[in-house]
Amino acid sequence: MEIVSKFAVGSDKGVDDLFDVKKAVIRHIYKEHIPLDTIENYIKEHLDHRKMINILNDLSNQLIMVFVDDQPAGYCLFKSGSSYSDSSEGKKMTELMEFGILPEYDSEVRPSLWNKVKSAIKFTDSIWINIDQNNPHLQFFKDNGFIFVKDSVSELFDAPSQIYELDLLH
Repeated sequence: MEIVSKFAVGSDKGVDDLFDVKKAVIRHIYKEHIPLDTIENYIKEHLDHRKMINILNDLSNQLIMVFVDDQPAGYCLFKSGSSYSDSSEGKKMTELMEFGILPEYDSEVRPSLWNKVKSAIKFTDSIWINIDQNNPHLQFFKDNGFIFVKDSVSELFDAPSQIYELDLLH
């Protein structure tokens, strides 16, 4: 099994790869808590190629994709200079906007993706994420030093979520 993590660009191919993984991840995370028709409607209404290409062409946003044997298996979309409400003033912060891995590749892919992300954002003071309470990666972030900041609501389905932050200054 060959695992490669690399930056992706805002092209049709890059967005197709992202959306292949993102759709499967959304279905996996929410299948126990959200009706399937609601999930499918969300995917149809919110996963827009043109909009995502514009997001990826914003220089503060970056996408890392992980491929297993040349097939997309995971991704992390992050934004430099993004902070949450009530965050510390004067900190250089990076938001992990999305972090997803196909469940069948999770244990093999996660270390590669996380190492690439950490390498790409090492010049920030802290990393933060607004993560759903049902997200299977929540414990991973806690295990890697992310500290609970406050309760929140995610953009996906207005589900209960929490903000966690990892301080990189220490």
